[in-house]
Amino acid sequence: MGKKDWALKGELVLSCNCTVFCPCVLSLGNHPPTEGYCQTWAGFRIDQGHHGDTDLSGLNLGLVMEIPGYMSRGNWTAGLFLDERASIYAEKAIGKIFSGKAGGTTALLSILVGQFLGIQRAPVSYLTEGKTRIFQIPKIIDGAITPIAGKDGGGDTVITNSQYWIAPEITVARSEKSRMRAFGRNWNFAGRSAEICPLDWRGP
Repeated sequence: MGKKDWALKGELVLSCNCTVFCPCVLSLGNHPPTEGYCQTWAGFRIDQGHHGDTDLSGLNLGLVMEIPGYMSRGNWTAGLFLDERASIYAEKAIGKIFSGKAGGTTALLSILVGQFLGIQRAPVSYLTEGKTRIFQIPKIIDGAITPIAGKDGGGDTVITNSQYWIAPEITVARSEKSRMRAFGRNWNFAGRSAEICPLDWRGP
């Protein structure tokens, strides 16, 4: 049986340990993170989504990743938090998409992720207050991500037409709050690099 058609549309935020904007975005993974290694969490809001006949619309997700050096060299560690409202069919679909087994946008994860820490169910919240994105998983992630203002005073600082695999348009942001406690990790990236991207992934 061939891979099923799938798509995820919405928005994602990402907070990492880089002291200034993530070099991986501009170098496409060929420059090391500012600290020499990457620790990051990401939050996903799926406005519309499916995997075959399985509806994924309205779900929120959290992703935790560690990358030991250059992003392009792999050996990533990843763990996933899935909205507690998701059906068992949605859990299986999300597992295939984020493991890279579903092909398409996330196919490279099947090569780059060396250790998968599993999927945990949790209440996952993704809200927008003004321009700030509030992402929370109780006792696990507490994040507030705000765009960096552009020169015109009204718009944000945005990178466009990028070959970055996550999205071609990236809003440069800063983490106002960024605590993550899970999988034996305890991180605080407040004041460090963050991104806001439209989520538009598909496959196979």
